[in-house]
Formats: sequence, structure tokens, C-alpha cells
Amino acid sequence: MFYQVYPRSFADSDGDGVGDLGGVREKMGYLELLGVDALWICPVMRSPQADGGYDVADPRDIDPLFGGLAAFDELIAEAHDREIKVTMDLVPNHTSVEHPWFTAALEAAPGSPERARYLFRDGRGPDGAEPPNNWPSIFGGPAWTRVTEPDGTPGQWYLHIFAPEQPDLNWENPEVAADFEKTLRFWLDRGVDGFRIDVAHGMAKPDGLPDMAKVETKMLVHDDDDPRFNNPGVHAIHRRIRAVLDDYPHAVSIGEVWVDDNTRFGEYVRPDELHLAFNFRLAETPYTAEGVREAITHSLDAVSGVGAPPTWTLSNHDIEREVTRYGGGRIGVARARAMTMVELALPGAVFVYNGAELGLPNVDDLPEDALRDPVWERSGHTERGRDGCRVPIPWEGSTTPFGFTTGTPWLPIPADWADRTVEAQLETLHSTLSLYRLAIDLRGTRPEFAGDRIEWYGSPDGCLAFRRPGGLICVLNASDGPIQLPPGEVLLASAPVADDRLPANAAAWLV
Repeated sequence: MFYQVYPRSFADSDGDGVGDLGGVREKMGYLELLGVDALWICPVMRSPQADGGYDVADPRDIDPLFGGLAAFDELIAEAHDREIKVTMDLVPNHTSVEHPWFTAALEAAPGSPERARYLFRDGRGPDGAEPPNNWPSIFGGPAWTRVTEPDGTPGQWYLHIFAPEQPDLNWENPEVAADFEKTLRFWLDRGVDGFRIDVAHGMAKPDGLPDMAKVETKMLVHDDDDPRFNNPGVHAIHRRIRAVLDDYPHAVSIGEVWVDDNTRFGEYVRPDELHLAFNFRLAETPYTAEGVREAITHSLDAVSGVGAPPTWTLSNHDIEREVTRYGGGRIGVARARAMTMVELALPGAVFVYNGAELGLPNVDDLPEDALRDPVWERSGHTERGRDGCRVPIPWEGSTTPFGFTTGTPWLPIPADWADRTVEAQLETLHSTLSLYRLAIDLRGTRPEFAGDRIEWYGSPDGCLAFRRPGGLICVLNASDGPIQLPPGEVLLASAPVADDRLPANAAAWLV
């Protein structure tokens, strides 16, 4: 089980209001208690933080905001002492505008080797005043920004699929691939156990950068026909990355892959490419038995043809938290608890986003002056962005900021989260945190979870059930009333079971 740490929101060790690697290290005992096998740490490389660290100025250094290289080395050592592996986020699609390469590109002439590392193009129209094509940015507005040449005249345009502060790299340039290989080896030699590859379906761009047929774009709304992503050339890039990782047999690569088609998705996890690829279908699925069953079937089918393990997640730093997606309040918590048990009953790798184990909701009423996501500015203040799922973790005490920091947290923590703190939930037998701890422990120790497939089991309308080859049966009741459980001993349930009847919005494991 992987646990995703969004570092600026996890724990602050120096009182500046921003979580850091020292904070993660201080909470390693908690992570061990939770039962995690590995951490996925979101970007902590040197960055001006225009997009939460996904704008990297130096991929082979740790930003002082998070404690520098020494803090990262100490975190790896602490995690390994507790037999927890550490994977880190890497960003191959683009750099920061503050990366030395991009600074050099701005100072160089069109057609220069410095510009060839990125995607600079002349504009359209008689004076080059129109962007080279009609591609939009994921964050809103055009995907092109025009530069001023060293002589002061309006010049070429550079491509940025994301924010203007994130210019896309040209992966057809051998310097780009060679430098990324250097970055991979730098971290692997320091003891990192692998990487989550950001925008792993990006990097390769279509020949000629043709116009898009549809130019509407939004965060996490994707289309397999989008020419900005999922171009065939990306697979040669992943084979080259895998060749490096094969020199480090312990290391794993995990791709962020937004691809719907099963065959095309499976191509990313062929034996010579990524080890794992995020399939977000379960996180995108409404809370219905039919939808959840379809998402599970689809996700298993997507990797079965290439023999790769499936991956499962209900949320991350880009997605509205599941408690809110499933209806919010008590019903949202109940459904999130049930879906956690479904997720943990499935074969493959599970990723838990920090705070999910506390049943945290999205915070959708953050003050406008607190919003940091570039989506807010790029959308002209029409979309609030992803800050609502990035509010810091409440650790202890009865008043905000609940032990997250001794200073002012970078995003405000709701005052009514006192009953959601780690401290409060560790002391409560039936809390969401206690459910996670027990479920993770059972998943890792019980023989009934054996096998790499599932068999669907008969169930009433509005419900689903499946059996693992080892003997585990998982039942989800997404109907409006209680149902009779199948024969067997209840190993764990997300809500109290009486007379072998499972309440609505609950799940149970039977053996």
C-alpha cells in the first residue's frame, strides 16, 4: 500500500506554516502505525512553486522550503529503518521558467541549440502575432506564450500545456533524455526506491503540432483523441526510462496515465515500460454499485493483457476528496469508508492520499485570498482549482491549526475538524482511522487476500460482491436499505452488522 504525501500539507517542522520533509520524518512513526509499505512524496525539488512544485527549476536538488537535500537523506534513512520505501515525484514533461535551460533559451536566438531543448515556434499571421496553433492550456487560456527577443522585439512563442511558468520540453532532443537519465540515477543512487512519473502520457508531441479539433479543456477532463497527449512516441521514452531502472532492481516506476482505451492504457505497462500506471476510473466513478463494478472490471481488463498489476485510488492532490464526492457529511463519510474496504479488497497496488484515512472532506469555502492553485488566476477567478483537497492535516488538540504548525498554515484548516484529528481518531475504536489501520493490517496478513483476480458474486440490486481466490468475499451495499449478507464469518465491516444484515452505504469482508 502506497501512501501519498503532499508535503506542504502534511506536517510542518519549522513553524513557517508550510509542511516539509522534517515534518514527514517526525510523523514516520504514525505512517508505520498506519501500516504503509511505501510513500509517494509529491515534488520537493527546487522550484519557485508556481504550481505546487510541479514547476521544477533544479531536478537534482531539494528546495529549501522543504528542508534541502540533508532533510531528504534523513527522511530516506528513517523510512528505510522502518522498512518503508520512498518514491518521489518526477516531472519530465516540462521545467520551470527559472530552470537554467529556459533562462539560456530566452537569451539565445531562434533556431539555437538552447531553444531546441523546448518547443519554440514562430507565430502565425503576417507579423507572427498569433499562437502557432490553437492548443489551450490545461489551466485555462492558450498553451503558448510569446517571448520578447534579446533585442527587445516581439519574438517566438513557447509551448506550455500547463501554466506559462511550465514550458514543455522537447523530448526529441537527445539532451533532454540524457539529462533526465542523469536525474533518475542521481536519486536512485541516494537511496530512492522509485518514482511517480508526472504526466506520463505526455512528453511526446505530434509531428507538426497540428490544431485541435476540439479546443475546450479542463483539469482532469481528458479525451483519447487529444493531440497533446498519448502520442505513440511516448513509449520509446518509457522504454528508455525503464532501461535505467533495470539497473536498480529494487526500484519501481509509476505513471500518471490519463488514457481511457484499455489497449492503449495497457501499452504503458508492458514488461519494458512502466511497472505500474495509475488508473483513475475508480476515482472518477459515482457511488453506484453498477458504476463501481464497471470501473473495477475496466481497470482489471486494462492490464490483464500485458500481465501488469492494477492500481487503485479514490483521491489524490488533484481530485475532490471522496467524502465530498460521495455526498458529504455523514453519508459521504459512510460511503467513503465502504469504498475504502472495496478498494483494499482488490488485487494490485493501492494508493491512499494523505487525510483520506481521517475521512477529511474537501474544503470548498476557502477564502478567495487564500487560494494558491494557478487554475484560480488562469480561469479569471471562475474556477477555484484544487486547493480544497490540499488543506493541511489536523494532528492533535482542539483548536486550529491542530498541531500541523506552530505558525500560520499556508491554507486555513477548518475549526470544526477537532474530531477528525489523528489524536482523536486513534483513541476511537470505530473511527475512520481505526478502520484503515485494521483493514490495511488484515490485507497484509490474511491468506484470504491471495490471488491476482476476482470472481463476481451474486448480490441484490444496488449491491455488488466479489470473491478473491484466497477465499475473501467483499460485499458493498450501495442501496437504500440493509441487505442479508452471504454465508461466512464477518472479518471486518465499515458499519455495525446486526443479524447478518449489512446497513446501507456500508461494506463488509467475509471469510
